[in-house]
Parts: sequence; structure tokens; C-alpha cells
Amino acid sequence: MIELTRVTIHPRPVSHLPKAREVFDIELAALKAVRAQLDISFDSAVSTITEAVNRRSKIVVVGIGKSGNIGAKIAATLTSTGSTSVVLNSVDALHGDLGLINDGDVVIALSYSGESDELLNLLPAIKRFSVKIISLTGGVKSSLARHSDVVLNVHVPKEACPFNLAPTSSTTATLVMGDALAMAVLQARGFKQSDFAKYHPSGAIGRAMLLRVGEIMRTGERNAVARENLLVKEALLVMTKAKSGSLAVVNARGKLVGVFTDGDFRRKMSTDENLLSRKIKSVMTPNPICIRDTALAVEALKIFNERNIDDLIVVNAKKEPVGLIDSQDLPKLKIM
Repeated sequence: MIELTRVTIHPRPVSHLPKAREVFDIELAALKAVRAQLDISFDSAVSTITEAVNRRSKIVVVGIGKSGNIGAKIAATLTSTGSTSVVLNSVDALHGDLGLINDGDVVIALSYSGESDELLNLLPAIKRFSVKIISLTGGVKSSLARHSDVVLNVHVPKEACPFNLAPTSSTTATLVMGDALAMAVLQARGFKQSDFAKYHPSGAIGRAMLLRVGEIMRTGERNAVARENLLVKEALLVMTKAKSGSLAVVNARGKLVGVFTDGDFRRKMSTDENLLSRKIKSVMTPNPICIRDTALAVEALKIFNERNIDDLIVVNAKKEPVGLIDSQDLPKLKIM
């Protein structure tokens, strides 16, 4: 009797990458469509918000469902860039939260259809205040649009949802429109990096922008400095004592004239058997990259990123090396 061997066939795993790419393509096309719809209404919206913020009024953002979630992010972005914004809960608004609104404020109302009952029921109460209403909607002839002072069209060709139901492309378009508003208002108000840091004092961005180089550099025994006539073997002892990978080389007046690193030592040692007995000035790299002690830490970070170096010498107004920034210190300081 012949015994048959049962063979188990495992189905090939299904890749979801095609669907992911399709969603990206649909939403990218939606953004391009909304971009093409931009017109002078956007300028009006920016002017309306800028004028309100300049007179110390605020932006009140209101939306329903997914639009409400997007609205919260838009409000956060506006606030973080100096345009005071709050989120008004449409349900709680009719039960006391309308107290958030003052005359002179700007209301940004989000509803893709422009026909959300909860939002439309709220409009008469909002209209009792002397406010401007900017709507972000896909329904430019909707009830919301008719009651708005400025309408920003976020209509998209279709949602990324296969049933064209779940808010996907439309919420992405609304979010980007909100970002565009925030950045245009930022520019119109002359908002600067230092202003941004003021609103982010506890974040990495704020630390990098507010801290000065003199506050983060290595000093004293941790700052390796040697005269240019010192022998290489003696200079290495200075570096070792400072636990540093580089040495600032100075002339007789104490001015920075060069740098010598452990990398330089390794490279030159393989070709120069007399390296240890040579003077440091003969093997140093002259005119090294350096930074002032009064510079912002963000400037040091930019130099590290652009020059691909490990250490940065810090000098004072007399070009005397007063400190060192080691790139390995930056993550510890939460600057990178």
C-alpha cells in the first residue's frame, strides 16, 4: 500500500504596502487640489487674525468630531507661535463655556460639510458677540459658509477611505490649511526665533535657543589648552588630564592659533615615528573652527551639523580659548 505524504501549503503573507501608497497618493492629490483653490480669502483670514492678535484678542477654534480634533492641533500651533488660541467645546459652549469668547476675538469654525447641526446651533450664540468668523469647510455654499466673514475652501476630490466616508483627506487638508494660516500669521507679525524660544522654555528647541555657549561649555581643568611650543607627548598629557579629545593651541599671548585632536594623533602616528618629540605647532591644524562664548547654543548646534566635527573651541572677545563644547555633551543637555 502506498503511503501518501501530506504537504502543507502556507499562504504567502499579504503586503499592505500598496494600500499605504494608495492612501498617500490620494491625500497628496487632495492637498494639491486645496492648494490650487487658495485665493484672496486666505489673505483676508491672515489679516483678520493678525489684527486680532495685535490688539491682544484671541483666536477661538471650534469644530465637531474629527474636525474638533484637528481644531485642537491648529489652536496649539497658533498658541505656540504667539497667537493666543483656545478650543471651544461645542457641547459645553451652550452651558457656560461661551464665556471664553470676548468682543474682538476671531472664531475659526471647522466643519467639512458646513452643515453640522451642533455647530450651526452654536452660531446664533456666537453671533451675539462682536467677532469675526473664519470657516474652514469643503462646503463653500453651506450654512456655515453663509454665516462666515471669511471662507477657506478645503474641498477635496475624495477621501482616502474606500467608501469615501471616513474623514481622511479632508482632515489632512484642514490641518494643512491651519498650519498655513499659523505660519503666514507668524510671518505677518514678525515672529522671531527668540520669540519661539520664549514660548517653549522647557522644550529642546527653547533650551537650544535660550542657552548661551558660555553656559554649556567645558571649562577649567576640562578645557585642554597648551602653548604652541609644547611637545606632542606633553600635549597628550594635557588632553588626558582634561579627558578631552582635542587640545586648543595658543601662542605666547594666549591667542588661539590651532587645534590638535586625538584623531590627528592617530593619523600622524602611523607615518611619523618622531611625532611625540615634535612641537605641537608643527602638527596642529591652524585657524580652527571656533565660536564666541556669548553665542547661542543653537549656533553651536548648527556648526556641528554643518562641519561634521566632534569638538568646538569656545573663545572670548580676545580670541582666547575659554572653553570647549563636546558634541557628546549636547544630548545630555537635551539640546540635540
